[in-house]
Amino acid sequence: MTDSRRRPIGLAHFSAIGVEPAEFVTRAAAAGFGAVGFRLFPAFPGAPYYTLRAGGPAAREVRLRLDDTGLALHDIEFVVIGADFDPASVRPVLGDAAELGARRLSVCGDDPDPSRFADRFAALCAVAAEVGMAVDLENMGWRAVRGFADSIAAVEAAGAPNGGVLVDALHFFRNGGALADLAAAEPALIRHAQLCDVRGPAPGDDEARIAEARAGRFAPGEGDLPLADLLAAVPEEAAVSVEVPIDAATSVERHLARLFEGASRVMSGTTA
Repeated sequence: MTDSRRRPIGLAHFSAIGVEPAEFVTRAAAAGFGAVGFRLFPAFPGAPYYTLRAGGPAAREVRLRLDDTGLALHDIEFVVIGADFDPASVRPVLGDAAELGARRLSVCGDDPDPSRFADRFAALCAVAAEVGMAVDLENMGWRAVRGFADSIAAVEAAGAPNGGVLVDALHFFRNGGALADLAAAEPALIRHAQLCDVRGPAPGDDEARIAEARAGRFAPGEGDLPLADLLAAVPEEAAVSVEVPIDAATSVERHLARLFEGASRVMSGTTA
């Protein structure tokens, strides 16, 4: 059984995207988390994100907060690889994040041409490798890389040594993933698992899928997903984080505490 005392729990920025990065570190540490991820690219046009230029005041403050709390910056997000994506365009942001210790970049695939996507993903991995980072591909039901099998196939086709997949619980189960698929995958490809919960039947169209992913998640253990089984199926070396957006009626403090408590229960095999 996975033990949260031995495996740090990270916190995805989307869980409280309105909190700027330095304060996010402080809030995450106060809730008990051991790592954070930052949203440094917009997930879609108009979506919120932050800038942390190396040497700038915001980056310096983040560095101070990370040092003071002992938290690590594990990953940054979120790059959408479409048909016209230029891997070199993200190099400055990757360099800035690497200066703060970021080790991985999360991306999704929205290019309908699998061969072209594999080439672009491989090129992005090469850019990331220049600053010591790796790249994780997350499947999403409304994008070209829709299911877990699609993400595995794309990463294998790219053949980049620093390429991997991100297993987000919602996207994994809602888009056809099964625990047997995790067991059959090459363990070295699965580097990050993200926890959340959902309730009821899967959405039936893209509009509903997007709505659930952005505003319909619950804290780990508060829904229907077999999260403990998911964690048991991913490699022990894979990082674990939580991604559940806050609602307007809940304070950041209470929301993050609830997420950490839920993830801790799931990881230790206990129930509420």
